[in-house]
Amino acid sequence: MVSKPKRSKSSPATHHLRRRKKTPIATATKTASVVVASINKSIYTCHRRLIKIFSNLVRIATPKTKSSVKKGYKVLKKVSVFDDQIVSVRRSLFQETKDPLPPLTSPNQKTVFLDLDETLIHSVPANGLIRPRNYDFVVKPLLDGERVVFYVTKRPFVDEFLEFLSENGFEIVVFTAGIEEYASLVLNVLDRKGLISHRLFRDSCREFDGKYVKDLSNVGRDLKNGVIVDDNPNSYSLQPENAIPIRPFVDDVGDEELKKLMNGFFAKCCEFDDLRDAVKSYVGNGVEELKSVEKLVEDEMFGNSMSSNLQALIEV
Repeated sequence: MVSKPKRSKSSPATHHLRRRKKTPIATATKTASVVVASINKSIYTCHRRLIKIFSNLVRIATPKTKSSVKKGYKVLKKVSVFDDQIVSVRRSLFQETKDPLPPLTSPNQKTVFLDLDETLIHSVPANGLIRPRNYDFVVKPLLDGERVVFYVTKRPFVDEFLEFLSENGFEIVVFTAGIEEYASLVLNVLDRKGLISHRLFRDSCREFDGKYVKDLSNVGRDLKNGVIVDDNPNSYSLQPENAIPIRPFVDDVGDEELKKLMNGFFAKCCEFDDLRDAVKSYVGNGVEELKSVEKLVEDEMFGNSMSSNLQALIEV
């Protein structure tokens, strides 16, 4: 006869300990409550301290009675602030104060800002296998991730014009609304002699109503010593008194606009202390008429272009 094994009975004390054993959930709940209580206490302490600090600050006020003078207080005088000082403060706070051009070596040097497209050159993007009849060189900038071919035609007398300005001590700055990826390649070929002092691209322009404006007051040059030659009136709308309008160049091999500028304006402008007076004397009352002609030519040129999207990347 086989006897059954007896089950060991746990003592009452052991049975009581097993009942009271804490579960992981209970432990986590207790820990979380301790952390929350500690955070609440810290927040309450900070709140009390902040109230005390601000209460002390409120008690501090500018003395208004005459007796305050005896205690060592001084009443500050009101200082008049001029409008130009306010403007300078606003610019220093909200605008870029660094000039895009380095300082001149000579303070009285004259600066000529030259537009690029339709002023010094004309370019057209490649359209299939058709090439323009006359072009001087080709550039292949990377635009929107694609290599685009442009046929570039130099305006007649552009080489002589740049040499004339350089020999007569003018600082030459090309200021174009075209993007740098395109314009820099064109200028590398156009200015092999390094006559152009500086280059300003689209990122130096200001945009108004979708049009790029060349603000000469923001390039670090005295306006009385600077002029801009541009075919687009929108470009110099902020400083029309500094502008010499020029007819847009497309493919006219008999064009003599740059030659006229050499023999006319730039041959006599040094007689004026302020180049704006020279512009007024040279251009005269024919500015509005010339602007209207330029606008018509510009609208016709861009309106008939089959590659308007690429043209917008070059210059507008």
